[in-house]
Amino acid sequence: QVQLVESGGGLVQPGGSLRLSCAASGSIFRFDAMGWYRQAPGKQREMVATITNGGTTDYADSVKGRFTISRDSAVYLQMNSLKPEDTAVYYCNARGRVWQYAYWGQGTQVTVSS
Repeated sequence: QVQLVESGGGLVQPGGSLRLSCAASGSIFRFDAMGWYRQAPGKQREMVATITNGGTTDYADSVKGRFTISRDSAVYLQMNSLKPEDTAVYYCNARGRVWQYAYWGQGTQVTVSS
């Protein structure tokens, strides 16, 4: 049973920063890729940032230059220069290379508002 637990969400003012963490049961390096996805009210879930087992990263155009995904024994998402449109529930994901398996965390709310 794979468990992914996110933490670090909260309320922040526009221009502020937050750091999300995702802890997995067992080693994260057994997954082909891990990443962060988000879902805003009334919208589909979208990819934010991913990192492969080999360390290759990918970002949504809307967050490039502002967000950074990293890992050690957990996976992190450093979010800087936050905007109101970044408001969403952020989910941690672990998956196979071609999505032959996928696991999701319970999500953590990020709200960017003054």
